[in-house]
Amino acid sequence: MRAVDCVERVDLGEVPYEDAVRDMADWVARRRAGEIPDRLALLSHPPVITYGSRTPPAELPAGLTVPLVPVDRGGQATYHGPGQLIGYLVLNLRERGPGDIVRWVENGLIAACADLGFETVRRDTPAGAQSLVGVWTPDGRKLVSIGMRIRGGVTSHGFALNITSDLVEFTRFVACGLPGVAMTSLAELAAEQGRPAPAEQEVRDAVARALGAR
Repeated sequence: MRAVDCVERVDLGEVPYEDAVRDMADWVARRRAGEIPDRLALLSHPPVITYGSRTPPAELPAGLTVPLVPVDRGGQATYHGPGQLIGYLVLNLRERGPGDIVRWVENGLIAACADLGFETVRRDTPAGAQSLVGVWTPDGRKLVSIGMRIRGGVTSHGFALNITSDLVEFTRFVACGLPGVAMTSLAELAAEQGRPAPAEQEVRDAVARALGAR
């Protein structure tokens, strides 16, 4: 996948999930029409669990502690909430040329984590197994969930990186369709290293740099 001249960085605060999806649909239409450049929006959501059409009902929480919202992206059920950095990518793949956009995102986020002092890896998915797309610690904990949609050559949705997320929320359902997989956060990893968690602004800047957004 070749580099492009500019990915526009858009910094937002906490945005309700439904509002963000509506805005993202508008950005996709405008990107397809050539009215805006490629865009990376960085934001957070109030507590919500989103899930795709292929998510088995048994994997969703039995008790509604937070809202459940169906989505049109790839991937299974995941939690969004305070302390998590959401990145929505609206990219014209026809201009970027051939390449694996998901692997590009994985590798970019791995580089961002390294910049922040954390070792992370990507994992290949065995044939016939549940997707292992995302960013992981070497010992098998999941730090970043990735779920994207591509329509008309333009991407939408993106990734969720846990900074100081309440990890208990991920135990109330089957996160990412992977029973028994532990989620982690930069705060948890930093505590294991005996240092404070990076500030959200520091994480935003590292992610934007790694994905070429300014």
